Amino acid sequence: MPQGVPLAGSVPEDGLTTRQRRNQPVLAVHTGPGKGKSTAAFGMALRAWNQGFDVGVFQFVKSAKWKVGEEATFKMLGELHESTGTGGAVEWHKMGEGWSWTRKKGSEVDHAAAAADGWTEIARRLSEETHRFYVLDEFTYPLKWGWVDVDEVVEVLTNRPGNQHVVVTGRDAPQALIDAADLVTEMTKVKHPMDAGRKGQRGIEW
Repeated sequence: MPQGVPLAGSVPEDGLTTRQRRNQPVLAVHTGPGKGKSTAAFGMALRAWNQGFDVGVFQFVKSAKWKVGEEATFKMLGELHESTGTGGAVEWHKMGEGWSWTRKKGSEVDHAAAAADGWTEIARRLSEETHRFYVLDEFTYPLKWGWVDVDEVVEVLTNRPGNQHVVVTGRDAPQALIDAADLVTEMTKVKHPMDAGRKGQRGIEW
């Protein structure tokens, strides 16, 4: 286990004890061109579920036709929680099939509006502390495309109440989000089988 030895001069003079600092909510960003950003976020969500945290997953880009294995697994874990009380509650929302609160499809304008609506709903949930652990999967893309205001997102995430953990995934994370985050990991591609003409396969990509 990491020992958490801080870098010299990096500990803020905030008057918090070690225990208080340890229990602060985490804003994490998984970015970079390498494979594994979402996979790592879902791994963290599994840990959160095991701790009994309420988990909310919000996918911003993946098509509704793309049935990722994690989605099926987390839905079963949510059902397990409902029937036995094991773990935590789970919600999974995917824009491609229409969010539970909006069903806009079609042009880029429609997708941009849906992304903005989706973010508005997430912001509402954060203000009401609906979930304990959030995965905003591929959320960097609506930020990059200007569909959702970066400054607003940073403000809401920075000032979220309670002890809500948030993980944002996707390439090209804006610098303002990186600066605001507590944990930033950049996935660097060294090699990828798709570069050699090999397509995605079961158990690896889905």
